[in-house]
Amino acid sequence: MPSITVITICFNNLSDLQKTCASVDTQNVHPLEHWIIDGSTSTEIKEWLHNEPQPAYRKWVNERDAGIADAFNKGIRLASGEILHLLNSGDIYVNEKTLSIVSNIFDDNKQVQWVSGKLNVSRAGHWIEIGKPFEKSKLYRGMRSVSHPTMFLRKGIYSRNGLFNLNYKIAMDYDLICRIANEPYEFINCPLATFDDTGVSSVNYLKSLKENIIVYESYFGFSFKCRLWQLRLKFLYLLLQTALGKWLFKLKKKMGLENA
Repeated sequence: MPSITVITICFNNLSDLQKTCASVDTQNVHPLEHWIIDGSTSTEIKEWLHNEPQPAYRKWVNERDAGIADAFNKGIRLASGEILHLLNSGDIYVNEKTLSIVSNIFDDNKQVQWVSGKLNVSRAGHWIEIGKPFEKSKLYRGMRSVSHPTMFLRKGIYSRNGLFNLNYKIAMDYDLICRIANEPYEFINCPLATFDDTGVSSVNYLKSLKENIIVYESYFGFSFKCRLWQLRLKFLYLLLQTALGKWLFKLKKKMGLENA
C-alpha cells in the first residue's frame, strides 16, 4: 500500500489542532507520518506537542513562516510519504476509513496522480455534501467542484509542477489545480473530510473570489466567462446572508440540489 503523509498547518489554534490530530489518530490505517507545521506567535501548541504523549508518526516544526503557502511548502519538503494530504487544523476526516479508502484507490491505479472526493460543509445552518469530479474545461469556476481538504496528491506532482505560490494569500490551492490540470485524476464518490468554515478562505470569501480571477487569467488570459461566474458567486454569497437566501437554500436542499 502506498505510504501517506498528512500535513497540518496551524497558527495559534490549539483546540482546532487537537481536533484534527484526534481525527488522524482514529484512522484504521495510520499515516507514515503526520507533520505539524506550527507558525504560531504563542507557545501553546509547541508546549502541547512537547509535553503530551504523541504517536510515533507525529512530527512537528515550531517556527514562524511567511504565510499559508510557505507553511504548506515546508510540510511538502519534509514529507517522506508517496501520497501527501494537506489537512488543515480544524478540518477532520469524515470517519476512520478515509485513509484506507484513499490508499486503496492509489494502489489499484498506479497511473492516478491525484484524487478528490466529497466534503461535508455547513451552509446557511445546514450540513451538506459537496464535490464533483474535476473537469479542466470548468476551471473558470474556481474551486467550485474540487475541495482542497479532499485532495490527495502523489509527491511527484510537486516535483513536476512546483510548490504553492507564495504570492497568493488565499487562492494558492486553486493556482496549484490550474497547474496540475493535465495530471491523471480520479474522483472518489464519497465524503472524505469535514470542513472547518472558520478558515481564511471562508472568512475572506469575497477576497478569495478576486484572487481566483487573478490566478485564472494568469494562465488563460482575460476571461469574461470567469469574471461573470465570480459575480454570480458573489451574488449568491451575499444572498445567503439574508433570511430570504437562507429560506431559498433550505428549499434547494429539500429538492436535493445543494450540490448543483
